[in-house]
Amino acid sequence: MEEIQSHDSKEINEGKIFAVIGYLWIFCVIPLILKKENKFVLDHSRQGLVIFIGVVGVFIFSIIFDWLLRPGLFVFGLLSLWGIIAALAGKDLRIPLVRDYADKIIL
Repeated sequence: MEEIQSHDSKEINEGKIFAVIGYLWIFCVIPLILKKENKFVLDHSRQGLVIFIGVVGVFIFSIIFDWLLRPGLFVFGLLSLWGIIAALAGKDLRIPLVRDYADKIIL
């Protein structure tokens, strides 16, 4: 839940839309490919990728545990919304647990 400002304003302004797209689950690969030189976009998109992987995991586990689908999608939907709001505000957001895994992604 820690928000930090570590990017310059030009980088943020150029990358806001791509940072938002990074949280739209399957579309997270678009900014990872097109704007990977922009650190602001890369940070948000990697978190979006982790959230997307979590959604896929929820779908897989819901085959066995059918009660898991709605709460899982709700939680990951809230995390995506939180990231979108932070990206539009131009803030770098560290979502707990998600950012830990996102930092391990090397592109």
